[in-house]
Amino acid sequence: MMVSRCGLRVILAAVLVAYCGRLDAQPAQAVASAEAIRGEIVQLKQDFDARMSALESRLAALEGRQTPSTPAQTAATTPPPQVDGSGAVPNSGGATAGSKVFNPDMAVIANFLGVAGKNAVNPLPALALPESEMSLQAIVDPYARADFFLSFGEEGVAVEEGYLTFPTLPGGLLMKVGRQYAAFGKTNTLHAHVLPWADRPLVSANLVGGDEPMADAGISVARLIPNPWLFLEATGQVFRGDGGVFHSSQRRDLSYVGHLRGYQDITESTNVDLGASYANGHNSSGFVNDIDLGRFTTSLFGVDATLRWRPLRRSIYRSFIGRSEVMWSRRGQPLEGRQNASGFYVSGDYQFGRRWFTGLRLDSSARPEDSAARDTGQSFVVTYWPSEFSQVRGQLRRTKYAEGVSANEFLFQFQFAIGAHGAHAF
Repeated sequence: MMVSRCGLRVILAAVLVAYCGRLDAQPAQAVASAEAIRGEIVQLKQDFDARMSALESRLAALEGRQTPSTPAQTAATTPPPQVDGSGAVPNSGGATAGSKVFNPDMAVIANFLGVAGKNAVNPLPALALPESEMSLQAIVDPYARADFFLSFGEEGVAVEEGYLTFPTLPGGLLMKVGRQYAAFGKTNTLHAHVLPWADRPLVSANLVGGDEPMADAGISVARLIPNPWLFLEATGQVFRGDGGVFHSSQRRDLSYVGHLRGYQDITESTNVDLGASYANGHNSSGFVNDIDLGRFTTSLFGVDATLRWRPLRRSIYRSFIGRSEVMWSRRGQPLEGRQNASGFYVSGDYQFGRRWFTGLRLDSSARPEDSAARDTGQSFVVTYWPSEFSQVRGQLRRTKYAEGVSANEFLFQFQFAIGAHGAHAF
């Protein structure tokens, strides 16, 4: 890289200032050696002028050898692209700016789970790979983005989520179309590898939809609500009606979900996230031994709260996240009548090292078919992250079921990721 004459003169001036600083800092020595310093400066200036003259002569010689080409000459010497019968221009094989258009971000996340102990109500296999997630994510065009998440389990392959997102609709709307998680509460929106535990809380398993989150094919529309106090987002969703606790027997048996989320920073290290949710749809209680006894619905209500603390100066070593959700279920049934069930969980996860986390969780939940039956549980979790792409987790879990049976288990989990996996929603 060549330096201009002006730039070099600036450097020479800086050298002069430095020498003057020496004169001011040490007056006696500077006066004694003033003549020697001036001689050095004169010699430096002569060397500088000589080298600049040589560089300018060499640059002029190089510029004289080059002749500028006209656009017409450039176009004439550039061969036209070869087009096949389909009208498409084949890839030359080199890396181009648009090469990623046909190569979406791909990743695989494996979740290995082992269980030790005894559970007579909900037994799990001793060793299993219950889910491996493959993600395909890419920008479709300036108006849409596509996200696909395929779930590979021991029972087969399924589309966990697959939707198209339109982030720039009029009115500040964001729309998703496809199969997606219902925006009910906080835990239901999390993929298995993002959970801070090896399992899902009892209230999610009992009231929302079992071990898997509530997901279905539908349309989601979200919008930020401007206000001077906090971040506020409203989401409305319409689904086919077959996700989680809902069951559709006719085309018009759609299910509906609404969620309101508020976020606010309390301090530079602390923030709080609050939410309220509602869901409604038909359930399967009207069918007993394939006999249609009527059409019954289930309504779900929920509130959730998340408190995060991460000090700026120690954020990679210390942090805390507190979570809680409370849910209510109103389930219509033909024989037992309407069942009003409720449940909650409270958890806290503390980071005590660069890659070490520990946490506690308390669970309590009635069952939607029988609100008098209630399950409770406690869990202690330790998680170690060897890197950002793998984690090892151990969880002691004690569950007391409504049948009066207790289960003491130890769950150990190994997760690892390969490829480029986009970040999930905060």
